[in-house]
Amino acid sequence: MPTYSVLADVNEQEIQNAQELVSIWGDVRQDIEDLGGEPLDSYALAGSYDFLLTFEVPDEDTVLQASIAIERYGLDTETMRAVPTEQFGELVTDI
Repeated sequence: MPTYSVLADVNEQEIQNAQELVSIWGDVRQDIEDLGGEPLDSYALAGSYDFLLTFEVPDEDTVLQASIAIERYGLDTETMRAVPTEQFGELVTDI
């Protein structure tokens, strides 16, 4: 399954405190699993974004559904396909 990464920012108008934010991660993971995906990792970030999530899903339709599900929890997201460096190296040598 393809891997995707989501850079997420907290929408302060919807999430008021850190405890509320922590409580949504289980729901986010469950939503991804319910869509047939596999949650991989999540990180709090110090920088332009608040969080990084990674997950695998079977296809592009599912990644769109997952992104919409994540945004329901008050996170503004940017979702991108993530290609392992080894695979990227193979793609480059094929050109």
